Amino acid sequence: MSEAPVKAKPKISASRRLFLKTKLLKKAVTMWEKEKQDRKDERVRILAERVPNLQLSGMSMQDLQNLCKELHQKIDVVDEERYDINSKVTKNDTEIQDLSQKIFELKGKMKRPNLKRVRVSADAMLGALLGAKVKESVDFKANLKTVKKEEEKKEEVTDWRKNVDAMSGMDGRKKMFDAGQ
Repeated sequence: MSEAPVKAKPKISASRRLFLKTKLLKKAVTMWEKEKQDRKDERVRILAERVPNLQLSGMSMQDLQNLCKELHQKIDVVDEERYDINSKVTKNDTEIQDLSQKIFELKGKMKRPNLKRVRVSADAMLGALLGAKVKESVDFKANLKTVKKEEEKKEEVTDWRKNVDAMSGMDGRKKMFDAGQ
């Protein structure tokens, strides 16, 4: 009927493709290592600029105390900046989440999260719902209403032939009607 599409031969041989792939990987590894070394050198250079080496030899006790106070003040300033930056980041994160949620709502494609099945006993569920109010185990069977089965009233079975004479005529029908009420 219909023939399967014939695969076109690749323009590059398999050995050539493998050679190029290994060459690209080697080049990527060398570039990555060079980038890591550059980052390390940059970090060392920046730390050398911002934090000069301490010359503690030949300093008096008063000079050392002043140096400690200065370092503490610098630490406080850095902590304040870190806190401010952290609060800005968290604010931006929440704003990004809100905006992405609005985008999903506008698109109308709500992704339903996968729910995990959790096995919880009745006591644990009540404890979670009611908190510390429930201290003892709750017996559900004890709280159920008991329904007593009423036994059907069975009429005494007698010989029907004895009853025929008594129920015959209008008097008998009246007796039956009165007995039903």
